[in-house]
Amino acid sequence: MHPPETYPIGTPGQPWGAAERAAWRARQARQRSYADDVLLAIDRLRDVFDVQQYGVLDAGDDGRFPLYALRSRDWREDLPNALVTGGIHGYETSGVHGALQFARHHAKDYAGRINLLIVPCVSPWAYERIQRWNAEAIDPNRSFGPDGQAAESAALKQLVAPLRDQFLVHMDLHETTDSDESEFRPAKAARDGQPFEPGEIPDGFYTVGDTEDPQPEFQQAIIAAVAKVTHIAPADAKGEIIGSPVVAHGVINYPCRELGLCASVTTARFRSTTEVYPDSPRATPAQCNDAQVAAVRAALDFALA
Repeated sequence: MHPPETYPIGTPGQPWGAAERAAWRARQARQRSYADDVLLAIDRLRDVFDVQQYGVLDAGDDGRFPLYALRSRDWREDLPNALVTGGIHGYETSGVHGALQFARHHAKDYAGRINLLIVPCVSPWAYERIQRWNAEAIDPNRSFGPDGQAAESAALKQLVAPLRDQFLVHMDLHETTDSDESEFRPAKAARDGQPFEPGEIPDGFYTVGDTEDPQPEFQQAIIAAVAKVTHIAPADAKGEIIGSPVVAHGVINYPCRELGLCASVTTARFRSTTEVYPDSPRATPAQCNDAQVAAVRAALDFALA
C-alpha cells in the first residue's frame, strides 16, 4: 500500500494544532477489546503471578483503562530482575500477546533464578484502535525522556522507578509493519509539518540495541534464537534497516536515552528492542508471538549464563 501524497489532516508544512489532533482522534475507531484480549488473559495468570495495578489511563469519552503488571510471586531481593514490556505501541500485536504467552507458558522456567516484571500492554487505548500513538497523537515510545508527555509512558516510569537501577535485563517487544510506511510515518510528517520521505520496510525480524551500550553478543544471541522461529531481516541496498546502519546480522542501534525510548526506562545491562514483521507472507501471527517469546527466553538465558 502506497502512502497518500497528502495526509488527509492538516495543511502541508504546518504542524498540527488542537483542531487537527481532534480530527485525527475522531478517525480512530475501536476495533478490538483490551478487556477481552488482555485483561482476561491477565486474570487467568493470578494463580502464578502477583497482579499489580499500577495506574489508570483516562481516555475521556473513550473510557478508563486499568493498567496492570505481572510480578513474580516468589520475588527475592537476592535475585536479579528482568523487565518485559509489550504494547508500547498498541498496534504492535505480537508484543502484547508474546509477553502474555511468555508469562503463561515459560515464566515458571525462571522461578528462583530471576525476578520477572511483565507489563504486557502499556497502551490500551491504542491497542483497541490498532494505533501507534496515544489518544493525544503522541508517540509513547518517544516519551520516556524528562519532557515526555504520554500518560502511558509516565505510568510505566513510575512503576519501574523504585527498581530502575536494579534490572539486569529489559526486553521491549515491538513490530515493524507495512502500515508504518502507509499510515504512521505519513501521519507523523503531517503532524510535525514536515515533508514525507518514503522509506523501506524490512522483511523479517531484527533487534535494536542501545548506541551507548550495544551489547553485540547479547543481540546476536537473540537473533540466533529467533532465526529458528522466523526469518531475520536483511540489510537494504544501503546496508541499513529503517535508515540505520546494520551493525551485525539483524541488528541496528539507536540512541535510546536521547530519543526517549522505552529501552531507556531502566539502566539494565542487557537491553533490546525486538522488531517482528507480521505482514510478511512468510510469517503467521503464531510465529510472530513465538518469535517474541524466543527473544525473551534467549535474553534471559544469555544474561543468566
